[in-house]
Amino acid sequence: MRIYDIITKKKQGISLSYEEIKFTIDGYMDGRIADYQMSALLMAICLKGMDESETNFLTECMLKSGETVDLSQFGELSIDKHSTGGVGDKTTLIVAPIVAALGCKVAKMSGRGLGFTGGTVDKLESLTGYISSQSADAFFTQVDKIGISVVGQSGNLAPADKKLYALRDVTATIDSIPLIASSIMSKKLASGAHNIVLDVKCGSGAFMKTVDSARELAKAMVKIGTGFGKRMRALVTDMDIPLGVAVGNRTEVWEAVQILSGKGEQRLTELCVSLATEIASLALNLDTGSAKAMVKNAISGGLALNKMKEWILAQGGDISYISEPSKLLESPYKKSFVAKSEGYISGIMADGVGRASMLLGAGRAQLGDKIDYTAGIIFKKGYGDYVHSGEEIATLQSATNSFDQCESELYKALTVSCEKPRAKKLIFDVI
Repeated sequence: MRIYDIITKKKQGISLSYEEIKFTIDGYMDGRIADYQMSALLMAICLKGMDESETNFLTECMLKSGETVDLSQFGELSIDKHSTGGVGDKTTLIVAPIVAALGCKVAKMSGRGLGFTGGTVDKLESLTGYISSQSADAFFTQVDKIGISVVGQSGNLAPADKKLYALRDVTATIDSIPLIASSIMSKKLASGAHNIVLDVKCGSGAFMKTVDSARELAKAMVKIGTGFGKRMRALVTDMDIPLGVAVGNRTEVWEAVQILSGKGEQRLTELCVSLATEIASLALNLDTGSAKAMVKNAISGGLALNKMKEWILAQGGDISYISEPSKLLESPYKKSFVAKSEGYISGIMADGVGRASMLLGAGRAQLGDKIDYTAGIIFKKGYGDYVHSGEEIATLQSATNSFDQCESELYKALTVSCEKPRAKKLIFDVI
């Protein structure tokens, strides 16, 4: 085989065989195939697409390029939940302890944030002492004992995907559903869970801007997972406005505690209950009605919040932040962000809010940037609320007394109108 012939074949829209895709991935990993050749193939895939078989072949080859996690000791109870990213998305912090309290086994590897999307590991590490790396024995023991462990992603899971993604990022070949689906699913399959629930975002703060494109991606990933023998469910959800009232790291942990205490914002609560319901339904073989009732009871009865404390403590975190959540909102500097005009908040662009939070220090512009765990935004007014000129919309907080750039970005993201906007739909589809 020659990579030249494989590129030519895909350029003509002809399907590639498993052997051709394996030859390509293996060759790229061992240096026989150069970046410029792989770039040409990726562009051909973006333009001509991949059929279902090709997408499965690519997923399998990336999956087999590194280590895999064996969760078979937990039987059908092992679960993984993945979000395609968003602003204010702290659902793992909420959903994981809920389902662990119901008997599911959450052995999860999560990433760090880059750009305006936050990382689960960063949020957890904002709790003093939290250890995001464990030996394999400690990881499995903790999952077996308390039902949950969340650690940083291993570089040895699907390393071919990591190398390919870095190339796609600089060659304008990100926006291909087969490439996105195989990228996500190669890592999810390598992580070993029997049940996988996906939260596929769409809107201004998501990679997929439309419901149709998000639905197409969700269907592609569900097909891949079921083809590999996994039990799959995907929700297509809104990310046009930030999720919940908090954006940041400790600020988002604070909101997670509010939800688990039964006092959180309605939209975020609804999404977390829906995700946890789908997970419990799959892993515990329940109808959705029974699963939803169990999820709500885990929250109202305090089981989920207690499980969060147990989990954080097991990984070395300071649980006084959970017992006294007001500590999570402590910051050297705070400033009120106020309305410039009177009317209804008819738009809060999630991507703009994410950039504003990053400018405060809550995110990374580049991979090596240091995060300010105290930095963040707490909204006092949200989409559809009426505000008067000079009224506080949000509280900004940071370790530095520098808010001008953040405020400028927030004003760009905010729209105030004379007419009350229509309510936004949260969950568009369940696949």
